[in-house]
Amino acid sequence: MIRDARSTKAAGEISRKEMKGPDRFQVAVAHATDWMARHRKALLVGTVAGLVALFAALGVSAAMRSSRERAGGSLYRALDAADGQISPVPLPGVDRMVFKSDAERQRAVLEAADAVRSRHAGTRAALTAALVAGDAHLALREWDAAEAAFQGYLAAAPGDDPLRFAALQGLARVQEGKGDLAGAAQAWERVGREAPPYRDRAALERARVLARAGQVDAARKILEGFPREFKDSALQGEVQERLARLGGK
Repeated sequence: MIRDARSTKAAGEISRKEMKGPDRFQVAVAHATDWMARHRKALLVGTVAGLVALFAALGVSAAMRSSRERAGGSLYRALDAADGQISPVPLPGVDRMVFKSDAERQRAVLEAADAVRSRHAGTRAALTAALVAGDAHLALREWDAAEAAFQGYLAAAPGDDPLRFAALQGLARVQEGKGDLAGAAQAWERVGREAPPYRDRAALERARVLARAGQVDAARKILEGFPREFKDSALQGEVQERLARLGGK
């Protein structure tokens, strides 16, 4: 998905020269959130993966001058680390950062994201960095830190922010990671309620969590009603596969 996004100009490429103008990072974010809204299903695979693809599609450069633009450049460095490759040996000719392990990569992401949040507090970049940090903590199984980052994002982001879904689904995954399946099911229900464009995915994930918790009948009911409630969803095939595994009709 990341490679495909790098080759597209769906969000409109922003050159280095264009990014030098005043408040260009704010303009970039406007393009970014629109791009994410139009590519919402692909971006559900991961917050950072989506953000990396998004900034690549925008052509955002680290060569930024104003305070807000410097914040954007710092955020891009965090995303650049997130897009790094894993290899125990050097990789000649690779144009991305290389890490010995995923844990090392996630630590680099956290260091860069935390720098954005501390040095550029109050900017859009710092707000987005909270999502990046939450996703890195999630990958490291640092549940409480991930939850704090996602909650911080939700507390600061506008109610209509198109990236709120990422923080909401992050909280759901945190609860599941902690082993609180009931809490995870409630969190996915919240995703569906507060991020309507993602109701189909939220329903599917809630059914999965309920099945894990042993509430097979409740999970089957959601899946059986899915084709009627979300008749235009691209997730129909996945729903039928899961329903078959549960022994549904």
